[in-house]
Amino acid sequence: MAAQILDGKALAQELRAGFKERVAALVARGQRPGLAVIVVGEDPASLVYVRNKVDACVAVGMHSEKIAYAADASPAEVLARIAELNASPAIHGILVQLPLPPQFDEDAILEAIHSDKDVDGFHAENVGALAQGLPRFIPCTPYGVMKMFEKGGIDLTGKEAVVIGRSNIVGKPMAMLLMNAGATVTVCHSKTRDLAFHTRRADIVVAAVGRPRFVTADMVKPGAVVIDVGINRLQDGPNAGKLCGDVDYENVKEIASHITPVPGGVGPMTITMLLANTIEAAERKAQ
Repeated sequence: MAAQILDGKALAQELRAGFKERVAALVARGQRPGLAVIVVGEDPASLVYVRNKVDACVAVGMHSEKIAYAADASPAEVLARIAELNASPAIHGILVQLPLPPQFDEDAILEAIHSDKDVDGFHAENVGALAQGLPRFIPCTPYGVMKMFEKGGIDLTGKEAVVIGRSNIVGKPMAMLLMNAGATVTVCHSKTRDLAFHTRRADIVVAAVGRPRFVTADMVKPGAVVIDVGINRLQDGPNAGKLCGDVDYENVKEIASHITPVPGGVGPMTITMLLANTIEAAERKAQ
C-alpha cells in the first residue's frame, strides 16, 4: 500500500490562516510584527527566497523590509545595519539570507543579530537553548518538520530515527528536536561507512543531504516515515530542470507509511515557521 502523503503546502495554508488572527490581535495592541531580511549579492535562488519571505509576511498582515546590498558590500556596513535593526522597535525578527559572499564571516554576522530577534534560530544562545530542551527560536525547516509529524499523528516516542546530514541549519537541530520528542537518534553524514545499515533499521528517516534521489527504496524499512528536506534540480536526461528531493520518491512511497513530496512537502513549511517565530517574538514583546 502506498504511503500517506504529508502535505506541507496544505498545512502551511492552514497555519497561515491562524497567523492572520494572531497578527490582527497584535496590531490592535499597537504591535505589528516586523521582519527584516538582508540579502547580499544577486544570487538568483537567494533573491527568490527573499521575495517569497517578504510576500508571505505581507499576506498575513505583517510588516517586512528587504534590505539589499551589492555583492562587494563590506561586512562593516552590514553589521552597522544589523545594529540599527536590533534597536528598532518596529522589527521583531532579523534574518540574513545565506550564503554570503566570501569577504563575510557568516558566523560573525549571525552572532551580531540579537538573540531575541534571531528568528532563524542560528544564534549560539538559541542553539544552546534548543540543546537544553528549552527552545526559544527553532530553526525553521526542522520546526516545520515537527509540525508535519504533529499533523500526521506520528508519535516519535521510542522510535529509531536517522537524520542524514549534519548541517547547523537542518541536520543538527533536527536531531535535537527528535531527541527532545523521545526518539533515539542517529546522525549520518558523508563519512558514515554503511549508511544503508542505519537507514534500514529506522522508523523515521530525515534526508537533508543535497543529493538528488539519494535515498532509494532498498535503504528504507517497510512502514518507515520518510521526510525529504532536499530540493535539487536535475541536470541531465529527459527531466533536466525538474525539481526533486533527496529521496527516490516514486519507489520509496510504495514501502513507506508516510512520505513528503518535493515540491509541496517540507519547503512550504520553512517560510511558514519563519512567520511563526516572528509573530512569537512580537507576542513576547507585547507581553
